[in-house]
Amino acid sequence: MLHKFKKLAPIVEWGTLLLSTGLVCFFLCVILYDIFTKGSHVLSWEFVSKLPSDGMTRGGILTPIIGTVFLTLITALFSIPFGICCAIYLNEYAENTWLTRTIRASIRNLSGVPSIIYGLFGLALFVQALNFGTSILSAGLTLGLLSLPYIITTTEEALLRIPRSMREAALAVGATKFESIKDVVLPASLPGILTGIVLTLSRAAGETAPILFTGAAFYITNSFGNLNQEFMALPYHLYMLSTQHQSIEEVRPIAYGTALVLIIVVFLMNLTAFYIRYKFRNNEK
Repeated sequence: MLHKFKKLAPIVEWGTLLLSTGLVCFFLCVILYDIFTKGSHVLSWEFVSKLPSDGMTRGGILTPIIGTVFLTLITALFSIPFGICCAIYLNEYAENTWLTRTIRASIRNLSGVPSIIYGLFGLALFVQALNFGTSILSAGLTLGLLSLPYIITTTEEALLRIPRSMREAALAVGATKFESIKDVVLPASLPGILTGIVLTLSRAAGETAPILFTGAAFYITNSFGNLNQEFMALPYHLYMLSTQHQSIEEVRPIAYGTALVLIIVVFLMNLTAFYIRYKFRNNEK
């Protein structure tokens, strides 16, 4: 009886896995089909190149697109350098002590903190304590804090994949530890680092809760690079059109079009991450 159970166990495991995967893919396809069919007829060059007008009941979504681009750039400028440097220190310089293990565990735990908590923290720190006000700068720094644990984790994992022998070979020919990291370790781990960065930024670009408290506006017409003013962003714009607008039924087509644009942006960023990994792997071969 036990022998038969052992034979059936792999079949049950694979069957459960395939069923779960099929269900997830099915519901994903249903959602994407609904958004595509209801948003594709709105999508046009005018839709992505015109400013919103008449309380967002007409016009396009150029202002939210520009706000999302600036927000992502600020997030990248704040989180990428700090994240990579922190990962390099933890993996290459820090000793394996209880303090280092505690720091690593804390970083992993921060990855699981709900994004709305980051929004409240950004409100307290950047908007009120540092007096940046509700602005795109406060929102970008808040998303930078949210992105830091992911970038640190993915960068450290990419560094861990590099064999210790490569470091030792660089040291053996007279290179310093810094030179071995700069010239050997980082170039070899670059595909994993870039992939993690792109995937993290694509997640940050779709966040709504952190920018809800720190600078996202319901409707403005000029969000073109002033770091001290409020801004519009695609995820918050979609949220407002879907739940808070005074004429929800009238703007529903615009909401579906906005959702489709946001999905396309996130999909392209994820596709870029996969392309980077594929390209570097082929170069290594």
